[in-house]
This record gives sequence, structure tokens and C-alpha cells, in this order.
Amino acid sequence: MPFYGQPANKEHTMTKAIPEKIQRILSIDIMRGLTLFLMLFVNDLYERGVPRWLLHTEGEVDGMGLADWVFPGFLFMVGMSIPYAITSRKKKGDSDLYIFSHIIIRTLSLLLIGVLMLNSGRLNSALTGMDNNLWAILLYVSIFLIWNNYPEKESRKYWFSGLRILGFIGLIVLVAIFKSGKPEHPSWLKIEWWGILGLIGWGYLVAALGCLFLKSKLLPIAALWIFFIGLNVLSQLGMLGWLDFLNPVFGVIIDGNVPSIVLAGLTVGLLLGQKEMSSKRIALIIACLGVICLGLGFFLRNWFILSKIFGTPSWAMVCNGISMLIYALLFFLVDIKGKSSWGWMFGAAGKNSLTTYLAPDVIYFMSWGMGLHIFIYKQDANQLLAVVGSLVWALAMIVFSILLSKINIRLKL
Repeated sequence: MPFYGQPANKEHTMTKAIPEKIQRILSIDIMRGLTLFLMLFVNDLYERGVPRWLLHTEGEVDGMGLADWVFPGFLFMVGMSIPYAITSRKKKGDSDLYIFSHIIIRTLSLLLIGVLMLNSGRLNSALTGMDNNLWAILLYVSIFLIWNNYPEKESRKYWFSGLRILGFIGLIVLVAIFKSGKPEHPSWLKIEWWGILGLIGWGYLVAALGCLFLKSKLLPIAALWIFFIGLNVLSQLGMLGWLDFLNPVFGVIIDGNVPSIVLAGLTVGLLLGQKEMSSKRIALIIACLGVICLGLGFFLRNWFILSKIFGTPSWAMVCNGISMLIYALLFFLVDIKGKSSWGWMFGAAGKNSLTTYLAPDVIYFMSWGMGLHIFIYKQDANQLLAVVGSLVWALAMIVFSILLSKINIRLKL
């Protein structure tokens, strides 16, 4: 997570305070919350009833819709948060070995949750002996019981430990009874791809270990970013076939696409900590870097189409450029000019990102399982209603996550 403390409304205060004191950069939380809001929005859209430019573009088509930027925008913010998380842990006295173990455990947790979420859609109710919506609901309940950030109250620690144990037991049982496929050919959990959280996990692993081992040094991290851009190019050209035997597990890393996006965010995050530069200069550099990324993305388009599905380097660089330009604007408005009150809701959601992303799924599965027709806006007769309905849904889920945090329900890996 980013630095904690009071927001800096003056340029000289911020640039001097960051290296010396753990402090929260509000624009990071707000932009993370904005990307989460847009993720909830585009995930909820009824595809047949909304304009195509809001949706994902087909893999073979050279182009981008709003939905094609949202996920890499969040990946970018994952990278931005990493140096502050590591600095925060070191300020508390955590050793490099402890931080390394935390990175590994967090990655494995994201991979596990991602795979389980992905397989919930494959479940065969008859073979499993449980309705697929109920199985999914119990899965999410178990996840929240295990990974919830419980209050540090000595008098209740045994209760909280009991809830975690209950979550582990629930998860084990759900995994044990899981069955998919057909009666003549039943199957168990599969890893066809890692899911959204799994992709975040692999990108986080590369960037966090890079930040730890390279001592949060800007130039080596930037070089690592360039290396993964090159890896993405080589992968798209089919020149990494000799590593195919590693793809079932490490394919996301070998492809280079997701790590390159997270490393772009990490590079910008480290730029914010350059104490020899003023805040305005940092904002200008980030904006210029964004323009360069956009230009490089369109240059690479001569050889690689813009495609999220295929994970092309042109698409990654264009997305990075957009993220940098948006963040530079937010950084200028929120942290330099001190105009942050408008984004308090997004900032609150950004501090509780995993809960904000997962909690709405519980409502989906509950409404489907109970046969409730609450998504009346999902229709193709009125595009405005379909779009506005999803916007209201996304905003309601942001509020929902904030309310959950008020009662100490917030996931922390």
C-alpha cells in the first residue's frame, strides 16, 4: 500500500516529506478507486445493449475500447503502490527475507483465489451435489473469512482465529467436492488461465521482487521494465518457443506483457520519491513519459495490432501512456493543488481494492441463486438505460465496499 499520513497540499512539503516520513499519496488511492469503478462498470455492461466502444475489442481486431484500458490501468496502479508498501514494511523493521516471504504468500493467495473464481463457472451442480450459485457464494464467504483484515483486539483474537479456521475448512471442503465436466468424463479444478487476480499476482510478483532485489532504484527498475517490453516483443514474434515447457506455470511472466505494465507503474511510483525534484517537475516528467509511451505504442502498431486478448506490446504501451497521462493530471490536481475532496469515495474504495472488486460477485450469485430479477436495466432496447444502469451499479458497489470497511470487512493479502 502507499505511504500513510496526511496529504501534502504544498509542493515543497510533499517532496521533502516522502523520503523521511511514511505518507499517503492520495492520488494513488483515487486513481486505483477510479479504475476499480470502471472495472465494475465494464464487467456489468450488457454487451448486446451498449455501444461497442465501451466493450472489449475482439482479439483479431486492431483497436481498443474502454474496457481494454481498464484492467491494465489497474495493473499500472498495482505497480505504483509497490515501492511504498516495501518502504512501509522496512520502516516497521521487517527484514528483506520477511518481505520476500510476504510477496510469495501474497502471490500464491492471488493465484489460488483467481483459479477458484475461474473454476466456479465450470462447476457441474449434479456431479458436485451443490447448486453452482451456492458453491460460489460459500467460496467467497470462505475467502473473506480467511483473508479478512480483522481488528487487532486481544480480547477477540481467538474468535478471529476461529473464523479463519472455519474459512480454511470451508475452502477445503468446497475444493474437495468440486466436480465439472460430464458424468462419463468428470473432471476437477483446471488452470486454463489464471483469471484476473492470477494475472495481477504474476505481475505483482515480478515487480515486487524486482523492487526488493534492486533496492527500489529507479534506473535499474526502468531497465527491468524495458527488458520485459523486449520479452513481450520476442514472445509476440514467436521467438521464445524454446521456453514452451515453462508456459503452463510461468507463461504470464515469459510473455512479458502483464509484468511490463506493472513495471511501468512501479517506475512511475519510484519517480514520485525523487526528493531532488519538485512535485510539478515530477508531474511533467510523468506526462511526458506518457506521451512517449503513446508514441511508442503506435509505432509498434506497425508490426503488432492493438489487442488486449493477444497481449501485444503496442496495446500495453498505449495503455501505459493513457495511465500516465491520467495519473499526472490527478497527481497535479490532488497532491499538488490539494483538490482531493471530490474523490473521497474513490479514494476510500482504492484503499480497500480487493474487497471492492470481489464483494459485488456475492450479490450477483445471490440474486441468480434466488431468482431475483434486479438487473432490469440489462436490455438492448434502450442503450442509455443499459449504460446508466451499469454506472449506478458500479457506484453502488463502491458505496457497498465502503460500508463493509466500516464494519471491519476488508480483505488484505
